[in-house]
Amino acid sequence: MGWRQSLQGADVPMGRTIYLNEPLRNAFCENSISTAKYSMWSFLPRYLYLQFSKTANAFFLFITILQQIPDVSPTGKYTTLVPLLVILVISGIKEIVEDYKRHMADKLVNSKNTIVLRQNAWQMILWKEVNVGDIVKATNGQFLPADMVLISSSEPQATCFVATSNLDGETNLKIRQALSETATMKTEKQLSNLSGKIKCEEPNFHFNSFAGTLYLNEKSPISIGPDQVLLRGTQLKNTEWILGIVVYTGFETKFMQNAVKSPLKRSKVEKVTNMQILVLFLLLLVMSLVSCVGAIYWKDRYRAEPWYIGKSDYDYHSFGFDLLVFIILYHNLIPISLLVTLEIVKYIQALFINWDEDMHFKGSNVYAMARTSNLNEELGQVEYLFSDKTGTLTCNVMTFKKCSIAGITYGDLSSKSDDGAKGFSQSPCFISDTYEFNDPALLQNFENDHPTKEYIKEFLTLLCVCHTVVPEREGNNISYQASSPDEAALVKGAKKLGFVFTTRMPNSVTIEAMGEELTFEILNVLEFSSNRKRMSIIVRTPEGRLRLYCKGADSVIYERLSENSLFVEETLVHLENFAKEGLRTLCVAYIDLTEIEYEQWLVMYKKAITVVKDRMKTLEDCYDSIEKKFLLLGATAIEDRLQARVPETITSLLKANIKIWVLTGDKQETAINIAYSCKLLSGQMPRIQLNANSLEATQQVISQNCQDLGALLGKENDLALIIDGKTLKYALHVEVRKCFLNLALSCRTVLCCRLSPLQKAEIVDVVKKQVKAITLAIGDGANDVGMIQTAHVGVGISGNEGMLATNNSDYAIAQFSYLEKLLLVHGAWNYFRVTKCILYCFYKNVVLYIIELWFAIVNGFSGQIIFERWCISLYNVIFTSLPPFTLGIFERCCSQESLLRYPQLYRISQTGDIFNIKVLWIQCINAIVHSFILFWLPAKMLEHDMVLQSGYTTDYLFLGNFIYTYVVVTVCLKAGLETMSWNKFTHFAIWGSIMIWLGFFAVYSSLWPTVPVAPEMTGQGSMALVCPHFWLGFFIVPIVCLIQNVAWKSIRNTCHRTLLEEVREMESSGVQVLRRDSVQRSKVEEVNLQRSASPRPCHVIFRNNSVDLGAPHGYAFSQVERAVISQEELVRSYDTTKNKPQKTFSSATLE
Repeated sequence: MGWRQSLQGADVPMGRTIYLNEPLRNAFCENSISTAKYSMWSFLPRYLYLQFSKTANAFFLFITILQQIPDVSPTGKYTTLVPLLVILVISGIKEIVEDYKRHMADKLVNSKNTIVLRQNAWQMILWKEVNVGDIVKATNGQFLPADMVLISSSEPQATCFVATSNLDGETNLKIRQALSETATMKTEKQLSNLSGKIKCEEPNFHFNSFAGTLYLNEKSPISIGPDQVLLRGTQLKNTEWILGIVVYTGFETKFMQNAVKSPLKRSKVEKVTNMQILVLFLLLLVMSLVSCVGAIYWKDRYRAEPWYIGKSDYDYHSFGFDLLVFIILYHNLIPISLLVTLEIVKYIQALFINWDEDMHFKGSNVYAMARTSNLNEELGQVEYLFSDKTGTLTCNVMTFKKCSIAGITYGDLSSKSDDGAKGFSQSPCFISDTYEFNDPALLQNFENDHPTKEYIKEFLTLLCVCHTVVPEREGNNISYQASSPDEAALVKGAKKLGFVFTTRMPNSVTIEAMGEELTFEILNVLEFSSNRKRMSIIVRTPEGRLRLYCKGADSVIYERLSENSLFVEETLVHLENFAKEGLRTLCVAYIDLTEIEYEQWLVMYKKAITVVKDRMKTLEDCYDSIEKKFLLLGATAIEDRLQARVPETITSLLKANIKIWVLTGDKQETAINIAYSCKLLSGQMPRIQLNANSLEATQQVISQNCQDLGALLGKENDLALIIDGKTLKYALHVEVRKCFLNLALSCRTVLCCRLSPLQKAEIVDVVKKQVKAITLAIGDGANDVGMIQTAHVGVGISGNEGMLATNNSDYAIAQFSYLEKLLLVHGAWNYFRVTKCILYCFYKNVVLYIIELWFAIVNGFSGQIIFERWCISLYNVIFTSLPPFTLGIFERCCSQESLLRYPQLYRISQTGDIFNIKVLWIQCINAIVHSFILFWLPAKMLEHDMVLQSGYTTDYLFLGNFIYTYVVVTVCLKAGLETMSWNKFTHFAIWGSIMIWLGFFAVYSSLWPTVPVAPEMTGQGSMALVCPHFWLGFFIVPIVCLIQNVAWKSIRNTCHRTLLEEVREMESSGVQVLRRDSVQRSKVEEVNLQRSASPRPCHVIFRNNSVDLGAPHGYAFSQVERAVISQEELVRSYDTTKNKPQKTFSSATLE
């Protein structure tokens, strides 16, 4: 759909004008969005176009038209039209049901409520009713309905905090600040009198850029930048309310501009099938031409006789006429029933996914949902999995987990954590005391005057003082608002340990340390930045001493430690242990300053803040001059809470030979920590880190790493590749792309950080096209939509970041861990089911309709059919319709317990060895052999004709009914041979189909003349069913056909046993054997080990500094950088002893 494509050419915008409080002059895009395929008016033309774009449907439409030509069709006018109409109706119903679900999902988003100012009063309206130029009011926790310019807010200095993880994947909050000229506009009267216009750039996909100008009447123009813009999809946090003017709506908002064009996805199996249908069509043409040539030869040979036919001379007109006759005669070779069978089978498979209780998240009562059923079998062939981090692997919740103080580690109560984890596996993001810091030893050491008591006190005091958190008191409860989730976790952790941060004022903070109230004067805040990797604060303690508290990465803290600092080695060991667990670590230290030192530094600082050129660098040099000779207190370890069973799921998927790449917009350090938590990275794994600033540098470092790998290049090694978005831009350049991809494919783990949504989609597209492997992308935010749509299969997490990812996905699940069953069980089952259904449908069509060719040889290529015309049409519709349904719906290669226990079984479907062109044509050749036997054995049996008891002689239809019966029996028994898991439905389909035909045959041959249909069938049933030849062939002919298949299957399963046969043999021995027989289990596990392509240990000497071979230390810290307002200005703007500004709307309005 063209309107969904990114505006790639919007770098030089033309501009738009938005008039304030003049809605009639603002005619722009509506705010409603749609992920549906059809509307009420477009359904019929678009649906018919899509259906007849399928080769098979177009072919059958062509045959239907030919059959309407008088005297051309040997099979009647309606024998193709009726099945085709049935197919179109059933497919149409399925499309309507699936698209209705999409419309309902869109309705949930478009029908959310928001508040706008209209007719001088606040009104509650739906998101879809928001227009450009509206003044919107949002409250804390709400998602913003459109892109808008911030007017004012409830916070000091008209600031607000927004969570942008839905757009860029970053966990820290962003600060936005309104213009000073509008910051005081808060009442309905002030806003209604607002007059002027906004001129801004045209819609584009750049999240971090915005150029606009505000023209207020009788005032100078005011520049508007990205720091004043709030984007759709972001969530208001730590802010009571904000007011904003809408500038972009609907598909013109920035995150909708980042959506890629929604592709029409077709599975690999479907593409192979469509191609083979074309080949079958060519075969049909060849058969028709051969039959025409045969007709010419026969007429030329028997030109003089038989005289009673009364032939005329053969001409080109006759050749064309014969060609059409034979095309119609053989047209059923193309399996028309396959299309409708697959539609029904896949729809029911999708229902099984929707109904699966193992993928039902009871916490929010959310079931898995198959939003499309066309890709069910694709779930069984995934080779590359691209996962978002924030909200997909993690809960986006930080908790203070462990710490090291004075060389002693606290919080290591793993056994308790394990016990607690069992209690609420259904709630992946539930945080209880078990998951937070829970070690009584720390407080016991503090209270019992342990030698480290003073270190503990200073450590917890630092956590309470050195931060930018703002406390909010509601009665006796204190909650904390922070732009950094790490800082919030540390302050909450200190609170639980008795050190409570209670009050922030512009120049001081107050804490309660074990009930004792202490006030620290804030002198200076030395801001955090990615370059500094630390944040410091200079305070005057209650005792009057000057002290500098600092927290940051171990690499920068350790190089600034004093020689007198203690517990250095012990803390370093603890840091490495924390990092191996995937915890986010920070070192904490302090230094007491003298008055002279501070005064000298203060002079330098005041000079630095007035520098015009390179102010940031000058300030950082100034900070560095006083941050030295630290005394180490210890280290903190924060857990970025993973969703339930994420490490186990990833381990299982890796065993299934699925390569996992993590694509995130978050920081590199954070992604590395999560990779350790998920077990994607191990402590000894070398890490190739690509961080380059130019195309040449990127090309050089990638080429060097490729050279170092040598012969190991292109083979999976125990390596990790870590690359940021800036470098990736160069790595995907046409000159470097191939080398980068070879390097990435040589690594067991790939982490791509700081990516934009379009970069996520681009890297998925590169792997998809260059590697030619089936890809799956999973995410939960708006920034994941591009890669979800680009991948072969897109999975959305029904999380806390809105519904856009879910609405644009092919499958939606509530937790990442459900991916294990979705792929390993449903994916494998569906692949076996769909491929067997396709192979069987090809087989049974070829068996019956090639018989017409054998019959043409003996009837002089006259175009005569051997079967009654409606029996031909009902062959696929009734008599052999049930076996493919049971294969496609109930077939199981083995139990779900075995598939989950032995993930290596997934490789059977992943490699595609059980369905490809070779396998399909082996099946077709087998069908041709069977058709040969099925025709010539009965034909030879009745070669000398026979006289029945009533004195009647037989005709061609008598032979046809013999053959038709044997065909039905043979193809039904062949379905039994293909079935791996028999059940009551299988028995009914196989034996029931045979009985249905025999019953139909008996009734149908006695209808005429009571019912004016099929006069040529009159008496055929009574003649055949009492004929001993019929019953002799009934048993012998199918056995002769299938004996070769039974023999081949037995030899293969005996001489070439696979892991699947091993597991199935265990299952056939009984569940108890599967669970307890250690001998057999060891045997299977040995086979597993032999079949596991474990990553090669990496024994490579890397000759460049891009490879990190050292132990991880786990540093990660999320904090806003270079915001519109500095961290110091921000904390000094709050006085929590005063009440916040009141809301500007009545509570009645909100209700």
